[in-house]
Amino acid sequence: MNYLTVESISKTYGDAPLFEDLSFSIHKDDKIAFVAKNGSGKTSILNILAGLDQPDNGQVVIRKGLRLSFLSQSPQFEDELTIEDTIFKSDLPILKVIESYEKALLNPDDSDAYQKAFEGMDRHNAWEFELRFKQILSQLKLDDLTQKIKTLSGGQKKRLALATALINNPDLLVLDEPTNHLDLEMIEWLEQYFAKAQMTLFMVTHDRYFLERVCNEIIELDHGKLYTYKGNYSYYLEQKEARITNETVETGKAKQLFKKELDWMRRQPKARTTKSKSRIDDFHDIKAKANQRRNDHKIQLEINMARLGSKIVEFHKVSKSFKDKVILDGFEYVFKTGERIGIIGKNGTGKSTFLNMLTQTITPDSGKVIIGDTVKFGYYTQNGIKIKEGQKVIDVIKEFGEYIPLTKGRQISASQLLEKFLFDRKKQYDFVEKLSGGEQKRLYLCTVLIQNPNFLILDEPTNDLDIVTLNVLEDFLLDFPGCLLVVSHDRYFMDKIVDHLFVFRGNGEVEDFPGNYSDYRDYEASTPYVEPVKIETASGDTKNNTAEKLSYNEQKELKSLNSKIRSLELGKKALEEKFLDASLSQEKINKLSEELQKIIDDIAVKEERWFELSEKLES
Repeated sequence: MNYLTVESISKTYGDAPLFEDLSFSIHKDDKIAFVAKNGSGKTSILNILAGLDQPDNGQVVIRKGLRLSFLSQSPQFEDELTIEDTIFKSDLPILKVIESYEKALLNPDDSDAYQKAFEGMDRHNAWEFELRFKQILSQLKLDDLTQKIKTLSGGQKKRLALATALINNPDLLVLDEPTNHLDLEMIEWLEQYFAKAQMTLFMVTHDRYFLERVCNEIIELDHGKLYTYKGNYSYYLEQKEARITNETVETGKAKQLFKKELDWMRRQPKARTTKSKSRIDDFHDIKAKANQRRNDHKIQLEINMARLGSKIVEFHKVSKSFKDKVILDGFEYVFKTGERIGIIGKNGTGKSTFLNMLTQTITPDSGKVIIGDTVKFGYYTQNGIKIKEGQKVIDVIKEFGEYIPLTKGRQISASQLLEKFLFDRKKQYDFVEKLSGGEQKRLYLCTVLIQNPNFLILDEPTNDLDIVTLNVLEDFLLDFPGCLLVVSHDRYFMDKIVDHLFVFRGNGEVEDFPGNYSDYRDYEASTPYVEPVKIETASGDTKNNTAEKLSYNEQKELKSLNSKIRSLELGKKALEEKFLDASLSQEKINKLSEELQKIIDDIAVKEERWFELSEKLES
């Protein structure tokens, strides 16, 4: 079933075309990744699909009645609304039912409203949806639903936008870098969620493991042309390499034929026959093919790195806390020459604080951080480049000098350096504020590296970088001779670059793990202890079981029963408190008694079913 068709769309900014004459389709159950270099118009294409922008030419045809949700990189919300208000603002009917029920729980005195809301949940079969709704919020660490939007960080807003998109359960979900601002645990949960869900996805992402495990189709925009690959990331890499090899062979053949035809053209007399005119027309086609060339530069930058002495960086019994939150507790470590360390941990465990203590912008509460005399830090932060109004790309680099020194007494001009970082001569004279987010990150990375650091610190360097640039950066870092410290949620990048990990577990605990990220995940998965599923009883006790003895539908039923029993008991308690009112008439008492008995009977039925499923687990 066709959901959406893009027909010959084009977009131009200023004098330069961003993309021209692009066509593709999205069908039900497709999970498509859109791959292109930064500055090729990926975000513009997503905005056009979502109806937030219009192409200069062509059109987007969307199936009538299709529900489409869009996750942008910079979601916009109303500042005065709470998280809960924002979620329930959706026009999805089942969310209105859940909203009424949640409000009824907050007003136990109104038993009629509660009963009506409870029946609405049953009638719309909303219990399972409510459970999924709460699981999504929990996984994305959006626990305080009363928090106002204006108090949220950029990362929290991105997670709220993702939660809202998932909860709305659209027919087509369009995502712009969905893994940005998520910690590794959240990324892996989202990866599994999308891999299992019967959802239609169209996304831009730089996370190559995410591409590998979620997507079943990749559309690449390469040198103005679209190429479609029906498979995951590994298949895409194989087929792209085969395509480029074939193109190189065809270009080689065209060049040989061009030489032959050029010789013929030079020997032809002025008078042309019809046959020779046809051959002349063919000659111009051959010339175009022969002159085709790929523009895939790689950064080969032998920086003139200052020599590292024997003393690099030493942490001696370093402790740091913010109020009751412990970041480090007596941490000790001595960095060695050529170390390549990755830092992982949940958001809020102190990774960025650790980097700030390392670079001495934050002081520890106790202990010492000793920096060697020869250390020169290069610090790539999440804040990115500071844009100066009216500044051009070339001017940013010239601030460091017209020429940059390399090894063996060589040097490179600012313009040549930018070409190595994939900025062609024309792009070098663009205003920095007009660059895409990924291009600005690439320029910022360039300014960090050209200062010839011998201790490189990268805090989320892969956010907003395209896959081409990531491959280039990885090649550069593999040859970097100094110390390297990387905080990244990009598992593929970490696996390729680092030798061991600092695992920030929270409460001041930092584990030094001897391996890359995949090694760490394999180690964690191989632990003999598997935490059991905790099933909460109506009385608040818990039973530990594995769900293997229940079918998938029975597992869902058991979870739903937990939620229903808890809600019924809240309603029962509210009704019982009403009997304490001495002014109640006999008629009102009788009515309340009937309502109470109905709830008691309902609890009994559901508890009986709960025990039946629990016994099945234990047998």
